[in-house]
Amino acid sequence: MKALDFKGIIPPVLSSFTPDGEIYEKGIREVIRFTLPHVDAYYPIGTYGCGPLMSLEERKKALEIILDEVNAEVPVIAHVGAADTKSTLELAKHAKKAGASAVGAISPYYAPNLPDEALYSYFASLVDAVAEDEFPVFLYNNPHYSQNIISPKLLRRMANHGLRGCKDSSFDLVNFYQYQDAVADYPDFNVIVGTEAIFVAAFDAGATGCVCGMGNIYPELMARMYKEYESGEREKALETQRLILKIRSITKVGPTMPNMYAILEIRGIDAGYPRQPYLPVDDARKAEIKVSLAKLNLL
Repeated sequence: MKALDFKGIIPPVLSSFTPDGEIYEKGIREVIRFTLPHVDAYYPIGTYGCGPLMSLEERKKALEIILDEVNAEVPVIAHVGAADTKSTLELAKHAKKAGASAVGAISPYYAPNLPDEALYSYFASLVDAVAEDEFPVFLYNNPHYSQNIISPKLLRRMANHGLRGCKDSSFDLVNFYQYQDAVADYPDFNVIVGTEAIFVAAFDAGATGCVCGMGNIYPELMARMYKEYESGEREKALETQRLILKIRSITKVGPTMPNMYAILEIRGIDAGYPRQPYLPVDDARKAEIKVSLAKLNLL
């Protein structure tokens, strides 16, 4: 697939674990079955997928389960970013062999404030290892977690080397515009917004795809907003955007991840448990979530 073929609603799908921290295959498959009718692609094993909390072998296993359950119904961009280049390349080669449609990677984490040359070397090595015309490499820009800033100038340099996509999770529309301007000479380059929080504004700015955590718990609402926007029903899309922001405010009370698992449980989905150090929400918090969702007529 080409990078531009990745569009629409792309959940960074949750990974599922047992209470003692083992990969919970049933939970992974259930989340895929719940979301698949409403989404256009997946971006697994990243932040929401607890990639950095798993060993390399666990990341490979989780991806294989996801690919098997998706069964090529939608494309999968496998997140392969790691703290070191060697691990990133190993995961990327595995993802390509396992049947992913593309790979994406965050900048090396736990190595903050790397100079541009080091960041360029990291992503250039990834492109050289796996990129093909029909197997694009995406950069995952998340300065909050990586503590590394990808400037528009550096993004352009990497596009010249063969990078063909970017998931921008900076939450910064100015940066989104600057990224688009930086790669304007590469019409096959795809800049995807990495949050549902600014969906309408980002699509106004030219985005065609959204990697959205909300797609895990209310995929039907994300699909509705996308359909409304694409059909020109802007006021309806804005109304849905405001509803989604209200749901986000519920998930942001405390760590987001445990709240996501709790909401799926409330909705009747067995997503298993988050992986420690995340702890499942207690009964009191779960009751609060139910009340908040009921007020929004979402139960």
